[in-house]
Amino acid sequence: MTSQFRMKLFIMIVSLIFIIGFSFLSIGKLLGQNQIEGGNEIFLPIVLNGDDLIVFSSDRDGDDEIYTMKTDGSGQTVLTNNTDLDGQPAWSPDKSKIAFVSDRKGSFEIFIMSNDGSDQMKLTQSTASEFDLSPAWSPDGTQIAFTCFRDNDSEICIMNADGSGETQLTDNTATDDQPTWSPDGTQLAFWSFRDGNAEIYVMNADGSGQTNLTNNSAFDSDPAWSPDGTKIAFRTFRNVNFEIYVVNPDGSGLANLTNNPVGDSFPNWSPNGTQLVFGSDRDGNSEIYTMSADGSDQTRLTNNTERDAEPDW
Repeated sequence: MTSQFRMKLFIMIVSLIFIIGFSFLSIGKLLGQNQIEGGNEIFLPIVLNGDDLIVFSSDRDGDDEIYTMKTDGSGQTVLTNNTDLDGQPAWSPDKSKIAFVSDRKGSFEIFIMSNDGSDQMKLTQSTASEFDLSPAWSPDGTQIAFTCFRDNDSEICIMNADGSGETQLTDNTATDDQPTWSPDGTQLAFWSFRDGNAEIYVMNADGSGQTNLTNNSAFDSDPAWSPDGTKIAFRTFRNVNFEIYVVNPDGSGLANLTNNPVGDSFPNWSPNGTQLVFGSDRDGNSEIYTMSADGSDQTRLTNNTERDAEPDW
């Protein structure tokens, strides 16, 4: 997340931090479509095959905006263009739309837009003391799971793709955040602070059967379910810095993919499951990288002095 965005979120959250234990936010921006030339970079498409595009957020223009680029890092294009903060973009399953978070209406809320940046529309209806984050489309595109801050507490909610039918799935006094769907749509993974530190949980899509997968003293977050359903990628601090790990949906098969001395975050899978895209600070600031599903062939896609993050493939 950018320093400007982080500061604005910090001011919003500081009065709540003793209630929720820990806050996790990062966001971005919207409207417009200017081609980026000369190797600019990222921290999270145009009408091509969506599988050939990565959407991400960047503050390279002075505040957080939503961008797309091809999977080799070329063709970087800004989709939003305003003075507010836009971020946390997420592709719809058919790649025709992008859900994202924006504070343009005074509070962080979920918006959607077409994949060329047009038709931007607000879905959630938060009050000044509420906010919504981390949208994630269901595999059939009919619902969006998201983090909803209601009654001084962060929970996992779902709604229909048009913003109707909001339903709260979790209900506890600790932070629950960053939902991700299983590819068959029957389960959600998320992270929770309910055990005194951040852990990866899974639950059924109706909120039942909430189960801790990671069970350790390190901070675990940023879950992303693989397209074949066999792995969940996530970020963890168990190696004295943040790394990208994978784990089986039953909690077995834990493996470190990134293995480097700086922070890696925001993992997401390629549509065919053979690669992951992620953010890393290994070059002095946050850039977007890809790697093979086994952690090999780590390749930088963006290269600029500002922060690029929150990629979705």
